[in-house]
Amino acid sequence: MSGVQIPSRSLKMTLGKKKFGELTKAEMPLFIDLYELTMAQGHIEMGHNVIASFDLSFRDMPDILGYILVAGLEDVVRYIESIAFEEEALRFLREMGFKESLCEYLADFKFTGDMRAVPEGTVVFQNEPIIEITAPIVEAQILETVLINQMGFQSLIATKAARIYDTVQKYGQEQSLIEFGARRAHGVEAGIKASRAAYIGGFEGTSNLAAGIMYDIPVMGTMAHSWIQSYGTEREAFESFIEIYGEASILLIDTYDTVEGAKKAKEIAQTRGVKIKGVRLDSGDLASLSKQVKAIVGDLGIYITSGLDEYKISHFLQEGGIATGFGVGSNLVTIQDIPVAEIVYKLVQVEENGKKIPSMKFSDGKRTYPGEKSIKRLVKNGKYQKDILALKGEELEGEEQLIDIYSNGKLVYELPQLETIQKKSIESIFALPESCKGIESHEPYEVEISKGINSLISTLL
Repeated sequence: MSGVQIPSRSLKMTLGKKKFGELTKAEMPLFIDLYELTMAQGHIEMGHNVIASFDLSFRDMPDILGYILVAGLEDVVRYIESIAFEEEALRFLREMGFKESLCEYLADFKFTGDMRAVPEGTVVFQNEPIIEITAPIVEAQILETVLINQMGFQSLIATKAARIYDTVQKYGQEQSLIEFGARRAHGVEAGIKASRAAYIGGFEGTSNLAAGIMYDIPVMGTMAHSWIQSYGTEREAFESFIEIYGEASILLIDTYDTVEGAKKAKEIAQTRGVKIKGVRLDSGDLASLSKQVKAIVGDLGIYITSGLDEYKISHFLQEGGIATGFGVGSNLVTIQDIPVAEIVYKLVQVEENGKKIPSMKFSDGKRTYPGEKSIKRLVKNGKYQKDILALKGEELEGEEQLIDIYSNGKLVYELPQLETIQKKSIESIFALPESCKGIESHEPYEVEISKGINSLISTLL
């Protein structure tokens, strides 16, 4: 592969003191792809640091999704607010062979441009910009990897969580939803960010303490099979747990025999005069077993786990399964049916000598829409009717979805509390047409392309 390459000796450098699961302050600004800096150096050397506008959008919606729930903007803002190329990072770049002109530019790096974005908890559709950056092209390009990384992953998790939440609202009785997928996530940061995104999508809590303290998310959990197996008998394991945790106890009853485990749990709790919180089922025919267990434990809670997602929960509830709450892990934080979405960051306009020049890609299957955008959403009786993708400033009816986040490098947006974002998400999900929310099949939501954009495309073509 041609281009700038890292010399082997640079691989041995240590940039600051390592911390588990995170980049050091010196390493953080280097979470970018190499070509961003090769282009940056070229722009600086050629005096071509023009004002440019970029759109971040989902170019193709995964087939199974009728919408995307936006998440990740807070982390993008925190990155922009903290990014700084310190001497350790600059030394690394010099050893790679980058010129002093680039290093001097980066030493004083600060975002000076504008950012408009769709707030977290808002639903969007194919080709709609969720973030629009207008800044000197070097600044705008340096943000690319972080924007795609943070917005793409978190939006997918939030969307999956929203589908699960909507399934429970549709077929269930508002059962609680707990995320517990950190152990299966693709890394520490992914696990923590997934907890936040799941909460945005409608989940009530997480099993992960780091996510709990970082984002003030309720932390919940039960026990593992190892607790039961570590005692001589299941009865002894239950008695010991109840002795310690009393009414807060949720007993895992499927280690040996689920029905017998339910009987023991009920009997021990009654004998000790303690009304425990409930029991948990983690294997077998969950719908059938839950009904058998309900007949035994009465008004105790029944918590269901084991490879759940929106499809399994839908089937469980439609088969008459009984649950107080669901714990969802692997199929939420490592999404098997939508492992990746085509989120892209594309140049849509440059400005030279005060003149704005729209730009677009013409290649088949990857054509983009030119110019700075507007998303107008038509709402009637609290329900979304359709969106209009338009040019910024185009006079059209509908509620604007893109709002100002940065103006001339200054943060002008107050980051909302996580609970506020979750509330917005739930409102957005309920406002969607039922036809585009189906988990087995759905109808596409209408996104009209405005006359202004179509006229501009014709001109450019």
